[in-house]
Amino acid sequence: VQLQASGGGLVQAGGSLRLSCAASGSTFSFNAMAWYRQAPGKQRELVAAITLGGTTKYADSVKGRFTISGDNAKNTVYLQMNNLKPEDTAIYYCTSGGWGDLHSVDYWGQGTLVTVSS
Repeated sequence: VQLQASGGGLVQAGGSLRLSCAASGSTFSFNAMAWYRQAPGKQRELVAAITLGGTTKYADSVKGRFTISGDNAKNTVYLQMNNLKPEDTAIYYCTSGGWGDLHSVDYWGQGTLVTVSS
């Protein structure tokens, strides 16, 4: 299984970015996909997750600003991030599995850096 994340970059506070994660390999085993992030000096945390059936959940800090979605036909999951804040600065990782917590992650993507300037 390979997870290829893209879409990170530098944006000003209040701006938007859309992250994409394309999965290849044995994707038939995926029950959920998720986005995690890790900011400098902080623990990796769940940002958003989506099940194969489309059920979603979000960290409280991003509710109302971020939207996770998936295209099952393309084996791709997206994270639309609006009204970005400096505290959203982190490396964002897409995962297969990961609905529950770090221990539920099956595979990690390589990460994409999001930097939000104030």
